[in-house]
Amino acid sequence: MKHKLLASDAGERTFILVLDEGDEAFRCIVDFAEREGVTAASITAIGAFRSATIAFFDFETKSYEKIPVAVQSEVLSMLGDIAIDDEGKASPHLHVVLGLSDGSTKGGHFLEGYVRPTLEVILRETPADLRRKHRADLGIALIDLG
Repeated sequence: MKHKLLASDAGERTFILVLDEGDEAFRCIVDFAEREGVTAASITAIGAFRSATIAFFDFETKSYEKIPVAVQSEVLSMLGDIAIDDEGKASPHLHVVLGLSDGSTKGGHFLEGYVRPTLEVILRETPADLRRKHRADLGIALIDLG
């Protein structure tokens, strides 16, 4: 993965991350955010994966149902944010829409994706500290503004 600082003004930074073939996208984003000390950011990305895992949150069971995408797919849209979790680590919350070769799509909560041939990520940091706290009643961690 390569990265470049595109802008820095008033505590806001904008980076581009260009992931290489074989990189695992979620891990690269987490590692970058932790290395740069990012505590609040928005993310957009486009590119492609050789394989990916997305998920759908089942509210009844309070668990994510994994959806493997074992074929090449286009990342038509990836959107999300970064906050800090209960342990002080970078916690991305990302959703993705993947385009398949027949023109159909699959989408959901992004868990994992192996890049082929590239993924271009724009990370816009804001000068804030966002905390994602685990909610036992929901079974997930949400941004806590309190």
